[in-house]
Order: sequence, then C-alpha cells, then structure tokens
Amino acid sequence: MEAPKGKLIAIGGNVDIGTDEKGSVADSSIHFFEFGILQRILSEMKGRESVIEVITTASLIPEEIGQSYLEAFARLGCHTANVMHIKNRLDTANPEYLERIQKADGVLFTGGNQLRLSSIYGGTEILCTMQRRYQTENFLIAGTSAGAMAMSSTMIYEGESSEALFKGEVKISTGFDFISNVIIDTHFITRGRFGRLAQSVASNPACIGLGLGEDTGVLITNGNHLETIGSGLVLIFDGHEMKHTNIAELPEGFPISIEHLIVHVLAKGNSYLLRERAFIPTTELSV
Repeated sequence: MEAPKGKLIAIGGNVDIGTDEKGSVADSSIHFFEFGILQRILSEMKGRESVIEVITTASLIPEEIGQSYLEAFARLGCHTANVMHIKNRLDTANPEYLERIQKADGVLFTGGNQLRLSSIYGGTEILCTMQRRYQTENFLIAGTSAGAMAMSSTMIYEGESSEALFKGEVKISTGFDFISNVIIDTHFITRGRFGRLAQSVASNPACIGLGLGEDTGVLITNGNHLETIGSGLVLIFDGHEMKHTNIAELPEGFPISIEHLIVHVLAKGNSYLLRERAFIPTTELSV
C-alpha cells in the first residue's frame, strides 16, 4: 500500500473541558493548545485560512467544548473553523456533514469517550470519506485524548492504571484505522498508564505503543515518520523483540510477565520511524 499523503496529529490530552474515557469531567484548559499544538495544526494545513471541522462526538458537553475551540482558533486568526455536533449514527448520514468533510482541510476530534467514536462512526460513509482523503490528499486528522486513541486500528477503551498489569484489566477494540500497527494511549504520565500500554503491546506485539503525555502530541507523516510536538514526553513501547510473556496462558486476573519490552522516551524535537522502529535524536526544537 502506498504511503498516505495526509497527516495525523495525536495529542495526549489536557486540552478540552470535557470528559475522559471513564465519563468524568476533566480539569483542563486549552491555553497551551492555542499557542502551541493548535498553531501547529493550522501550519500543517493552510495557516489562518484553513477550514477545519471540530468534531465533538466523544464529549458529553459538546456545545461547551465546541465553543472553546472556535474561540481558540479565532484568537489565532483562524475564523474558518466549524463545529460538528454528531451525536449518533443517524447524524453521520446527514448530507451537510458529509459535504463539509469533503471541503475541509482537516478535522479535529475532541476528547471524551473513545468508545462513542468507534461505535458511532464505524463503517459509516463519513468515516470512509475521511480515510480516503487521508490516504489520497493532503488532509489533516487531529485528535486529543479520546480523539487520539481512536485514530489507530487497535484502540484501548478501558483499563485502570493500578490493575493494568493483571490479565484482562485492559479492554481493546477497533478504532478508526487511519494508521495500523499502532496503539495510542493518552494522559500517559499524569495518570500512570505505563502498565496499561505494556499489556496492550504484550497482547499485540506487532503494534508500536505510543504513550502521549499531556501538553504533548505527535505529528505522523507518510504513515511512518513521527515527530514529538508540545512540551512533555512521548513514550514508545516496542514489542517486536519481546522474548517471553505469559499473557496467553494466564487465567483472567493474574499478573503478567514480559521480557525484553523496549521503551524509548522522546522529548520535543525527537523523531521516530514506525516501520523501521528507529529513534532519531534530532535537536531542533519545533512546537
């Protein structure tokens, strides 16, 4: 398959005043987003003239979230941002929404509950349109928190950090499949999700695990080159050379062992090649 012509920006969270994947209200702001990652999203499209659709499906307070993003984009000089309050599968068939996706330069999925995203968009024409445009055009897909986790073909939708290294405590489903062989977790440092992503990769060692810290994201181009953006850290879990895990033989609820899980820590300006599994210690500090 040819490399996609579009771009992905997955963000680790602390962006919306919304809900996390457990449904609770998150304390957060978009201050860093306005002057950092949000600006980068615009620059990867057409700058202030970019037409971007903010999709609030994952959130339980979509109107509030949508308005926050419109105000943030406006402060950056972009007055061509719009909001889509798609709340169910019937809404996805609205011809107006499909037309707007076809005309936009990119979309941004807000935070909330990623299972809402996968269950509402899975198999729909509007998702197929986004997938096609991402593959064949310079189309940008951004997502924060739940919106980031839903980007990959393999998606974590549940799992408590404290019990994450016990078999069965991490629940996995199918995401949007904009990118394959990647598992994305968010709020990674603050919520201590090391074990959650470790179990996910041990169960799916063909996948690269991306643990995104808050105020941090990754820009993925050509479906392969990953650049760290924002102020925090990205952890990469590589299970390709894993030598042993007992996860297949264990009963539910028993602790997991994993041998030779490779972990990389990336800060702003570092890059990583997903297919080659290669760390690039660049020193240029871009937002």
